[in-house]
This record gives sequence, C-alpha cells and structure tokens, in this order.
Amino acid sequence: MDFKGYTMNGLGNDFLILDNRTKPTILSNEQIRHLANRDNIGFDQLIIIESGNDSAHNILFYNSDGKEAEACGNGSRCVSHLLMEEKKIKKISINTKSGILNSIDNGNKNITIDMGEPIFNWEKIPLSEEMDPSNVCITLKDNSSFTGYALSVGNPHIIFFNDIEIDKLKIIGPEIENHKTFPKKCNVTFAKIIDQNNIKVNVWERGAGLTKACGTGACATAVASAKKNLTERLVNIHFQTGKLSINWKENNRIHMSGPVSNIQEVNISI
Repeated sequence: MDFKGYTMNGLGNDFLILDNRTKPTILSNEQIRHLANRDNIGFDQLIIIESGNDSAHNILFYNSDGKEAEACGNGSRCVSHLLMEEKKIKKISINTKSGILNSIDNGNKNITIDMGEPIFNWEKIPLSEEMDPSNVCITLKDNSSFTGYALSVGNPHIIFFNDIEIDKLKIIGPEIENHKTFPKKCNVTFAKIIDQNNIKVNVWERGAGLTKACGTGACATAVASAKKNLTERLVNIHFQTGKLSINWKENNRIHMSGPVSNIQEVNISI
C-alpha cells in the first residue's frame, strides 16, 4: 500500500499527518507502530484528518504505540496550521475526542490554541480510587516515592515538581505511566521552577515515551504550578528545543502558543 502524508513538528514533538477526507487510509495498530519506528518515518503521534465541516474537521490522534489518544496539544497546533494554510485563513476549529479546539495563526509559524478547561475531578482524570489529585503519592518498585499533582487536560497527567536527569526518567517514566493509580495510564512530567514565569520540564509521554516536547504536558504543568502558587498563570514552559507560552486565563481556559515547523510531504509504503 502506497500513499502520501505530511510530517511536521512542534519543538521537536513530531507527527505524521494523514488526510482521510478524500481517500481514506485505514492502518492497524501494528502498521502505526511500524511507521512510528525511528528506523522508518518515525514520529511521536499519528494525526488523521477526517471529513467534517469547513470550520471543524474531525481529527484523530494515535500514539506511536498504535493506541488512540484523546488529545495532543502540539499536534493540534500543527494540524490547525496545516488546515489554515490550505484554506488561507487565520482562525480555525478542529473537533477532537477531548472537544472542539479553536486556533489562531499569529504569523511567523506561531500558533495559539485554546485547549479548554483543566479537569481536577479524580474520576474524570481518571484515578483508580478517590484521592486528592493535588497530592498523589506514587511508590515505585524500588520503594522510592514521588508526590505529584494529577489532572487532565483532555488526557491524564501527573506533574512532579522535582528536577530529574533524563537517564533516570527513562527508567521510572514507564513505571509511573503504567502505575495502578492510573487506569488509562498517564503522561509523566518532572518540572523545575526557574522563576514566577518560567518552568523547565522533562516529559515521559503516555504511549510515546521520552519526548522533546509535549503540549498537553506544558498545559498541565502550568495549571498545577499556578494551583500550588509556585508561578503566575502566564508562564513559559521550557523544553530541550524551545518553549511554549501557556496562559491559564481567569475564565479557566488554557491558551497555548508556540512555533510549528514547515510542512513536508512524504511518500509512505507499507
């Protein structure tokens, strides 16, 4: 099977985008994992554009493990940019499993997207049992423990305000992602507060592993740090390759702004 797709990235968080509006392509979980392999095309997430209406195309996300994801912040910014370029417009809405997201083109390949409202209810995050989401203690197999802030921004996250080396995150990230506390697994972020308006993060992404950037992780970190009075509601989240600006507005909605890369067309063969 041969078909075309597009590759894009947001701060190194990279995506393969397939346009199913005119010629649908159905991929199995195994085929997605094959394409996601870094020896092949390689990507953190697969994004599929489905038919919808002119102002709200249906968008599906799949992690590199082949499983569907409810949300992908950087992926939403990238596909919004692609669609705005196609339609020669400056605003667009996309329909995702986590809701309708509205984006604005700020120029110079900088896109702002409204990621909606954070979720703090333990059942909706979800957590496996009733507990205080702001004080979730995770004990690992080696009996070490970390206390974090759990919330959802369309997908489940836990934020630990601890500095961590990348090599250690590679070891404990998968264990926390799959911990019994999280029935749908979770995204894992370790955050270091720089000052009231800047946070440095490292992220282990659910279904994708260690990632250079994570849009929903940035949103979750900004909200958790503001809730804990560690930072302002407008903060820069710094990744290895750049930063995202997160504004948790007084109306409870999270706006995320940042750069996207050029759109590259690729030929795909399975």
